[in-house]
Amino acid sequence: MNILQSAYSKIAVVILNWNGKNFLEIFLPKLIEFSNYEDVKIYIADNGSTDSSIPFIQDNYPKIGLIQFSQNYGFTGGYNKALEQIQAKYYIILNSDVEVTENWIHPIIEFMDKNEDVAACQPKIKSFANKEFFEYAGAAGGFIDKYGFPFCRGRILDIHEQDKGQYDNLSEIFWATGACMFVRADLFHLVGGFDEDFFAHMEEIDLCWRFKNNGFKIYFVPTSIVFHVGGGTLPNDNPKKLYLNYRNNLCLLYKNMALQQLYIRIFERLILDGISALIYLGRLKFDLFWVVIKAHLAFHRLIPKMHRKRQKKLLKLKQINEIYPRSIVYDRFIKKRHYFSDLNFHG
Repeated sequence: MNILQSAYSKIAVVILNWNGKNFLEIFLPKLIEFSNYEDVKIYIADNGSTDSSIPFIQDNYPKIGLIQFSQNYGFTGGYNKALEQIQAKYYIILNSDVEVTENWIHPIIEFMDKNEDVAACQPKIKSFANKEFFEYAGAAGGFIDKYGFPFCRGRILDIHEQDKGQYDNLSEIFWATGACMFVRADLFHLVGGFDEDFFAHMEEIDLCWRFKNNGFKIYFVPTSIVFHVGGGTLPNDNPKKLYLNYRNNLCLLYKNMALQQLYIRIFERLILDGISALIYLGRLKFDLFWVVIKAHLAFHRLIPKMHRKRQKKLLKLKQINEIYPRSIVYDRFIKKRHYFSDLNFHG
């Protein structure tokens, strides 16, 4: 790993790249065009790519800050190691498969400058393939239900809404997407950055929950818009991705949920995940059945470590209003509540 002695910039846009030369070719030109401000510096942290990403960056974009790792540290380790080397007031964590738009940065930065209790924000995330619709990873801001299952304004499980301006209001949310997250650098380091035991998937929800537990807020700012390809590294039905999602979701709950709810929720999740495993088995998807079993065994091995992380001095563990007090799966498939506006957080 090389050490980058970066000069201070107010805003650091940081892309973690792993064999993503094709995305860099497509999306870097607009990123540079629409981030060309004196207070913005672009960095690419390469997570041990084996394609020609490095020579492509060096030959075509020599002014971009380049951090190289000799191996793939995952989303969590890669970003943690990169951000340790970058001096800035704000980090913009940006996927390589995101197309930015004009004036995508400063609406969020101006809002965060005026609201020091806001730790992180996200823009409106729309689909690159179908630009009238919200994208899976983030949409108009993230939430979780009482069992820890994530969903978004504009995306309830498998339902993606068309963007008709229905969520064009500045709103407090539960989590901001790691596809495009604006975060205060000092607070990122204060709460310990991303949890490297997660490797990838749900790490941004864990980070935002820790922000919430420490009294900070997360916001969606609709006047900033980006388009996300999604699934650029692993498709949604990939066994490795499912494994990480099942395992990390349980770790997420164990680390962050208030004690008075924790054990009943973990017990309920074990039952729900067991039902999922049986459904996979009934559909003869034996590889996915074993994914659930292996994810649960891995979670049980991690419990002592997750328990120690609950004991961190900064972690206050409290009830969060942005957690949906029902089952989003039940509401979607039984109650037929397909849109965020159909949900009832308070009744």
